[in-house]
Amino acid sequence: MRVTAAKKLCRAALLVFAAAFGGAAPAQTVPGGAELELRRARQAFEEGDCATAARAYEKVRRAAPETREAWRNLALCAFRLGDRRRAVELAQSAAQRWPGDGEARHLLGFLYFQTGQTASAIAELSRAAELLPGRYEPRLDLAMAYLSTEQYKPAGDALEEVVRLKPELPLPHILLGRVYQNTNRTLLGIREFEKALALEPQIPLGHYHLGYAYESLGRNAEAIAEFRKEISLHQGNSEVHYRLGRALLDSGQAREALAELREAMRLAPENADAQVTLGNALLDLGRAAEAAEELRKAAALMPEDPRPWFLLARAYGKLQKKEEAAQAMGKFAELKKRQGAKGGMAYRPN
Repeated sequence: MRVTAAKKLCRAALLVFAAAFGGAAPAQTVPGGAELELRRARQAFEEGDCATAARAYEKVRRAAPETREAWRNLALCAFRLGDRRRAVELAQSAAQRWPGDGEARHLLGFLYFQTGQTASAIAELSRAAELLPGRYEPRLDLAMAYLSTEQYKPAGDALEEVVRLKPELPLPHILLGRVYQNTNRTLLGIREFEKALALEPQIPLGHYHLGYAYESLGRNAEAIAEFRKEISLHQGNSEVHYRLGRALLDSGQAREALAELREAMRLAPENADAQVTLGNALLDLGRAAEAAEELRKAAALMPEDPRPWFLLARAYGKLQKKEEAAQAMGKFAELKKRQGAKGGMAYRPN
């Protein structure tokens, strides 16, 4: 499966998602015998030595079970060491022991999200946000959980609150811009993308999302400029080259589009949207035989999508292959009918 720009953005967001749990907890009084072990645990945790930290925190937890830091960081160590079940169990125990502790609820919500329990994550993160009214982190994490299930309205509400609490962070502006983009409020989205870029001019995917918004409004010249800025800053993203190629093709620059679409396919041979657009660009350049070859590849990549077959029928027509053209048009009609029966294929921005 190809890694879309949205997935890369979510990975970046998850770094923020996890960062809220990386700092030291407020100092607590622990029995003398556990104090040395707690210092060892903290040092190992800060150095990223989770195995050593976990052993030390476990000793602290047993000797001084009211030490919240031990429960929290032990759960995080278990998560980072790959024992997600243990991490969730520890976080659940901490939340039960201290039900009014917003940090415990936040951690549990984070771990639920990481283990695919999105509904439970939303419940815990919502509670954490209530318990920590001045903190932006649980709201940002809550927004991520909502976004993962395309619940744009509550995600937008949470992100607007994050931006109010922490306007200097660029990532929430990007995420909020995507919410606006996905709910047909593109001009508001553009404003958020511009804010993010003003705060961090080289933020990954910032120019991509701004370009995408411009493209959706038919402002292709501005979209092309933004996609090119993204490529100059961050190499190797097939999706950005595809979007640039598409915008160039829509602007009548088929030859320039062709180069970008070939680069998109080089970076991600499974990028079906780039493949079908590559065939379309070749058609526009009058290179029907090459177009047919690329469109057959596109049809194999997207077997339920009628688009390659429609373009393939055009290519065969230009090649005077009437029988193949008729067969391709028949396949297009069949898939189009099947698509309609399923309610269509509404496109969602990446």
